Amino acid sequence: MTGPAAFTLDWTPTQAEFDAFAKVSGDDNPIHVDPAFSARTRFGRTVSHGMLIYAKVWGLIRSRLPVGPQVAQTLVFAHPTYAGETVRIEVAEIGRDAAGIRLAVAARRIEDGASGLEGEALFAWEAAR
Repeated sequence: MTGPAAFTLDWTPTQAEFDAFAKVSGDDNPIHVDPAFSARTRFGRTVSHGMLIYAKVWGLIRSRLPVGPQVAQTLVFAHPTYAGETVRIEVAEIGRDAAGIRLAVAARRIEDGASGLEGEALFAWEAAR
């Protein structure tokens, strides 16, 4: 991704992060937290919660842009994201208007380029302080 407000972050998720997110979110589906169960699935190992990936995207956005609250998002989780496999989180500005700033977001496995997350997010302009 290129263009205004384009930035990236490389992140290697861990099983400990999957487990912690399961506790916080209440989503303790064994595909995320049980390696023995997950080994018997088509994935062969645990996979990240989709919203854990988006939480990393959201944190990157908030650390780099003076935006207000998130207004909308559309996300697709096409491929699994595994513990121990680095993903590149990408954010690029795709538009600005009175409603706010629209961003393209993605998280792709570095090893093979598979998309673990793709979508858009709309953030309102930061409120005056």
